[in-house]
Amino acid sequence: MPTIDRRTLISTGLAMASSPAWAARGDPVVTTGNGRIRGTREGGLYVFRGVRYGQDTALRRFRAPVSPDPWRDIQSATRFAPSCPQKGKQAATSEDCLFLNIWTPGLEPAARRPVMLYIHGGAYSNGSVVDPLNDGRHLAARDVVVVTVNHRLNALGYLYLARLDPRFADSGNAGQLDLILALRWVRDNIAAFGGDPANILVFGQSGGGAKIATMMAMPAAKGLFHRAVTMSGQQVTASGPINASRRTAAYLAKLGVSSDHLDPLLTMPVERLIEGLEADDPILGGGLYMGPVLDMRWLERHPFWPDAAPQGNAIPMMLGNTRDETRAFIDPDGPLILGLDWRNLPARMAGELRMDLSPEWIVAQYRAHYPAWSAERIFYAATTAGRSWPGQVIEAEARARAEAPTWVYQVDFQSPTQPRRGAPHSMDIALAFGTLDAPGPFTGTGADARAASAAMMDRFLAFARRGDPGWAQYRLDRRATMIFDIESAVADDPRGWERELFARVPYIQPGS
Repeated sequence: MPTIDRRTLISTGLAMASSPAWAARGDPVVTTGNGRIRGTREGGLYVFRGVRYGQDTALRRFRAPVSPDPWRDIQSATRFAPSCPQKGKQAATSEDCLFLNIWTPGLEPAARRPVMLYIHGGAYSNGSVVDPLNDGRHLAARDVVVVTVNHRLNALGYLYLARLDPRFADSGNAGQLDLILALRWVRDNIAAFGGDPANILVFGQSGGGAKIATMMAMPAAKGLFHRAVTMSGQQVTASGPINASRRTAAYLAKLGVSSDHLDPLLTMPVERLIEGLEADDPILGGGLYMGPVLDMRWLERHPFWPDAAPQGNAIPMMLGNTRDETRAFIDPDGPLILGLDWRNLPARMAGELRMDLSPEWIVAQYRAHYPAWSAERIFYAATTAGRSWPGQVIEAEARARAEAPTWVYQVDFQSPTQPRRGAPHSMDIALAFGTLDAPGPFTGTGADARAASAAMMDRFLAFARRGDPGWAQYRLDRRATMIFDIESAVADDPRGWERELFARVPYIQPGS
């Protein structure tokens, strides 16, 4: 059987969705505030792909987004629109990328179904909701309205130019403003798709979760969503304006653009703008980090420092992580793991930590506490606990201290298709969407995966409907945590020893 990659599958799906066979079944037409759009009927659902919520950003580079102009004719919403230009591979990209997608069981406004709006991962630089893992059909079949959103990324969404040119006062948070514009569109239009504008849950994985955490501190987002779920994605602190300016200087130097004459950025081919991201990051090393900026215009405080932003404390929030986050990032057959032993473990682990503790001491503590563990298991456990998990702990603790309604989960379900990956970063995407048969997930499609997915979907849907997933809130005296696995159950303070080990030193959000 020939090999088919994800990009081919996506392209095939786009072609099917726009074919005459779909249109022949009496496709639905909905009137929005901008004009009428036509979607498709698929498997008992009404589906609208590529719904415009903002104007083409090519004409407004590094500026705040603008709502679409009204249109007269019925616009087709039967195929995915292009994703934001990026270094990652996507089926199609364009600066004209402010589009969303909707799956709904019915179009009657009186239904007032809960709305679940998903924001994709990929840090702040890559990713797209065109990925089949983000297909909303399984959730929508459970009587909710699902929305997925694309927006500007990398330099197009987060390059901080405000200190150099007043024309670009919004540049450091343009990607966040895209999401806020999308939420406004949903608030104003979702009733026509059977959704409840007063019951909008936002959920996002990795960078998507971080974008949600950031919006909880942005006054412009106030009142636009009513529940929040972050899936392995936290934003304790945003990028400071001085560090963001240093990154901007490195970026401009890479492109050969003077800081006192930025006009070439407005006409330069977008491909060159993406190439500029290969500049060395002056703070972190490697390629340039892009993310939200403490610009004192749209973001006036850090999301979770020195405490949880009060604006977000009234919003019920669920925070989740996977048990083995770094098994997704660090190849079990790669150079950091091949030949790993007790002698070289501290040195190899050091570069993967985000907590400034002696790696030799960390290894000694793990070996004393878990004498049966191998060097490889300690490597992944320590890098997860000292890199990918602390932000979630800090956010959950900050909300608990504020007595904000907060729930925590952990995915322990181990990959049956790639056992050495364990329960890696991104495992919860397919489990939450029910897209186990999409290309790419670690879950497989067996009975165990279906059981873990059913448990996660049930809890997410309960949270969307009632603002309570059905287990005890996270409080510092108990730290109740739902463990999603073949058999899901609540545990108090799982990994408490690891949490306490790394709590000895401050956590500095990468990029800030």
